[in-house]
Amino acid sequence: MHIEQIYTGCLAQGAYYIESKGEVAIIDPLREVHPYIEKAKSNQAEIKYIFETHFHADFVSGHLSLSKETNAPIIYGPNANPSFDAQIAKDQQEYKLGDITIVALHTPGHTMESTTYLLRDENGKDHAIFSGDTLFLGDVGRPDLAQKAEHITQEQLAETLYDSLRNKIMPLSDDVIVYPGHGAGSACGKNMMKETVDTLGNQKKMNYALRADMSKEEFVKEVTDGLMPPPQYFPLNVKLNKEGYDDVKDVIKRGSVGLTPSKFEELANNSGAIILDVRHQSEFVKGHIPRSIFIGLDGSFAPWVGSLIADVQQPILLVAPEGREEETITRLARVGFDQVLGYLKGSFEAWKSDSKEYDSVSTISADELKTLMQKEEIEIFDVRKESEHFAQHALNSSNTPLDFINSFLKEFPEKGVFYMHCAGGYRSVIAASILKSRGIHNSIDILGGFKAMQESGIDISAYQCPSTMTA
Repeated sequence: MHIEQIYTGCLAQGAYYIESKGEVAIIDPLREVHPYIEKAKSNQAEIKYIFETHFHADFVSGHLSLSKETNAPIIYGPNANPSFDAQIAKDQQEYKLGDITIVALHTPGHTMESTTYLLRDENGKDHAIFSGDTLFLGDVGRPDLAQKAEHITQEQLAETLYDSLRNKIMPLSDDVIVYPGHGAGSACGKNMMKETVDTLGNQKKMNYALRADMSKEEFVKEVTDGLMPPPQYFPLNVKLNKEGYDDVKDVIKRGSVGLTPSKFEELANNSGAIILDVRHQSEFVKGHIPRSIFIGLDGSFAPWVGSLIADVQQPILLVAPEGREEETITRLARVGFDQVLGYLKGSFEAWKSDSKEYDSVSTISADELKTLMQKEEIEIFDVRKESEHFAQHALNSSNTPLDFINSFLKEFPEKGVFYMHCAGGYRSVIAASILKSRGIHNSIDILGGFKAMQESGIDISAYQCPSTMTA
């Protein structure tokens, strides 16, 4: 028996490759499926099953493409209603894979079709669970994503999740290994651990939601407390996962069109496309195409695209580092953004060489900022999450989280300059690009973010009551 977790850091997502006696099961595959196919071929094995834990909201799964290429059936748990051919497992239904067994445990609560897959070894002993978004390490799946589709409240879903955990998962042996669908950084939970594999016994000790003495009322309150609104693209990804999508190879082929600066400019002016610049933030601040949006590849790229662009049908023109165009198109497709019209051939240097107009972002070092703060009163905006600002922040700074930046546009001064920062410099440049696209050009980015501000000795305040955020 061989189990491999294939973890994608950008999405904080775990897919799983399970092999026994030449037979393979894939759980929650990513949209680009050839790595799974090639792995099976190299092991002289055959993909027999494709298991889906639920209809994913935060990424587009590869179940349809993988099934088309391998003829392996797609398996969902009870209550699933996809628009394509799939096997709908019954609770406790068993699937043989070589000399091991995979059992479908219906664990509704995150969504009503959510299913945990229990792996029993060749001796029939419970070995591991693949819990999808039902159970994370340190947390459980948020119960608010399916409520509109299911005509059910988040409190009712949380009650259902409580029963699923206590009736199906907590009775399992402490030495059972937990392989979750996501880790820290995913928007599908709020308190996940950085680790990606653990034992159920340790989770019973560490995970607040698995406390043995916890009542259902306490569980509902704790699981629903502090939930931020889900990203707007989540329902659109669910729709793609339930109804179908284009093969990622076709999406890559459509988007892999190198455009001259003139053709790129023409499309930008006439197609309604947004210009998405995915270079490093240090390059973007020095120069970029006017009104382009920065979301760098070397950060939490796909989730920020989904959160800030939201509409998966939005046409996109890319400014990418040379040689990383296909990677960018692939990573956009993972979250359902398939409408890439092309990319700027030669990247931003080609734009400059063609004497096209370009813009830049004003910056200041933390040391320079400290000197300035000693001379005059300035306005500082912190675009980190509310919880980050609450823990520590520069004195008298205002919190305008990037997730809801459009709700704060009236907060930014129209005259003079103001200063923005995040933790290290990635999110604040995203914010600056969005503000510029809205006609707000008087921001100055603090290089190195809050970390550099701390190191420079700027006065820091902690544990202040956060202001009420409207978003």
